[in-house]
Amino acid sequence: MNGKKILIVGSSNTDMVIKTHNFPAPGETILGGRFLMNAGGKGANQAVAAARLGGMVTFVGKIGDDIFGKQAVQQLEDEGINVDFVAVDPENPSGVALITVDKKGENSIVVAPGSNGTLSAADFDKAIAELYESEYVLMQLEIPIPTVEHIARMAALKQKKVVLNPAPAAELTDELLQNLYIITPNETEAELLTGIKVTDESSALKAASALNEKGVEIVIITMGSAGAFLLANGNSEIIKAPKVEAVDTTAAGDTFNGALVVALSEGKTIQESIVFANKAAAISVTRIGAQSSVPFRKEISN
Repeated sequence: MNGKKILIVGSSNTDMVIKTHNFPAPGETILGGRFLMNAGGKGANQAVAAARLGGMVTFVGKIGDDIFGKQAVQQLEDEGINVDFVAVDPENPSGVALITVDKKGENSIVVAPGSNGTLSAADFDKAIAELYESEYVLMQLEIPIPTVEHIARMAALKQKKVVLNPAPAAELTDELLQNLYIITPNETEAELLTGIKVTDESSALKAASALNEKGVEIVIITMGSAGAFLLANGNSEIIKAPKVEAVDTTAAGDTFNGALVVALSEGKTIQESIVFANKAAAISVTRIGAQSSVPFRKEISN
């Protein structure tokens, strides 16, 4: 672990996964296959990815006072993540996600945010010393957007580098975008943020340019098996992903983002960091589950 400290703020869920041949139509009941229960949530997934890949990680989140929350925190601690700033919500249950995975490895997800939806600016402020000691702050949108805006504002004031994975897709204010160092939408999220449908390199450039003009320094649009589109310092390129046989894409984006900040924290260039993140995400889609699919550092050739 030779990188700088990484602060990850976000959701923690318990994922309940059913493998099935096809997704059910509305009103249809189908028999599925294997059932798995895994620790998940975009924030926790990204924290696990960053920790397994060599990062020094502090996680800030919120759980309910229940067995799901206690198990989630224990698992994060077992990964070597600092969980001192995971708050407990006495009123709401821990977050739960119901996930169906079809024969192609595509997933359909419904999240009940529970306590994640009450993570407040005041909860985060208890971890402010961690912000001062970290170079990178990674967030997603499974926690309240006003909390994300507050953290980005505080981080920008201290000249910390904020990386936002804008998932699930939501509209963002210009002020939040101005406080970001990197944004990492997928094609759907990029379209929602810019109104530009991303289907290829030229449309990706248009969407990325629109976000760049709003003040985000570096834009990375993840494009699944095609790799990642990068716009930085006026230059753009697609950095290809390794070819693999996908069995479950759950947490591929989270693995990408966790890996990206680890590589950046170790001083790699943005291009090198995306290559590293692509490799990690490619391994994750060959495995079932969220955190269970995240690779370890020794599995990735630098």
